Amino acid sequence: MGIRMPRIIQAKQILQRSLSNGTRTSTMDLPKGYFAVYVGEQEQEKKRFVVPVSLLSQLSFQDLLHQAEEEYGYDHPMGGLTIPCSEHIFFDLATSLGAI
Repeated sequence: MGIRMPRIIQAKQILQRSLSNGTRTSTMDLPKGYFAVYVGEQEQEKKRFVVPVSLLSQLSFQDLLHQAEEEYGYDHPMGGLTIPCSEHIFFDLATSLGAI
């Protein structure tokens, strides 16, 4: 049960690239060790979640990052990391991983 460092590093690089290409979320409204993601299937229905950075090491969250990369590339419409799934699915996943 080892840590998959290449996947973690790749997930961090995806996050860094996505945040560097758009308008950054103000760090004033984010606690240290957390980042914001926008979740929703339609543009007008996106909801902002603040989740711990530790979520990046979870394979299921990394799969969502890869979906976001396929859907948006590194140009996210909300200016921050956008996850293309329903709010309900994301909330269930984040809750099961202890992030929310």
